[in-house]
Amino acid sequence: MDRPTLSARLVTEGIGTFFLMLVIVLAVGQAPDTAALIIGLGLAALIYMGGPVSGAHYNPAATLGFWMRRAIGTREAFLYVGSQLVGALGGAWTGAVWMGGEPFRMAVGTSVPGVSALLAEVAFTFLLVLVILQVALAARTRGNPYYGIAIGLTVTAGIVAVGGISGAAFNPVVALAALIVEGRSADWAHAWVWGAGPLAGSLLAAFVFRIQEGPAHLDGNPRDTDAS
Repeated sequence: MDRPTLSARLVTEGIGTFFLMLVIVLAVGQAPDTAALIIGLGLAALIYMGGPVSGAHYNPAATLGFWMRRAIGTREAFLYVGSQLVGALGGAWTGAVWMGGEPFRMAVGTSVPGVSALLAEVAFTFLLVLVILQVALAARTRGNPYYGIAIGLTVTAGIVAVGGISGAAFNPVVALAALIVEGRSADWAHAWVWGAGPLAGSLLAAFVFRIQEGPAHLDGNPRDTDAS
């Protein structure tokens, strides 16, 4: 079966990230006590929607992990991140409008040192990307029916565990879109936490996955993905 075109993959990444961001905004705004579960289930559904088309990254940290494993080309990786950012901005803005102009606010926990917040983002993005790589790229699990649930539950666990510490972004475009839509009240002082933390966690996950699975050419998934 022919691989979907680059345009189809980019549209899918944008749509998936749009609805992921929208679910985050609306869940936190309307049902904070169950937001973690709602976000995890919403992400799982979106992964099953987009997985067969784009791989359902919806997150530059995931794209970085795939790129490190040579499962996506450099040009396509940059285009994926662009589509993710556009989708996240659209979702954040739409959610703010539907919430009566009240945007979703990214914030580090009160009195939490920046370094502690950073380590929380690194740790749980590491876990998230490692799970993604294991259920999406590992030869022994490829084609499994549970990959969406596994990833969604990992996000739920991360939100519950460190939401009050780092804000539980695990995704640079989610954090950036929230900060942009927040405007002047945004916590830009901690933007480095939500940018550097997920990317560092992703790099660490790719390194550990290499130890677990071997060099990238053993993934069975080498692609020249810069072609449409």
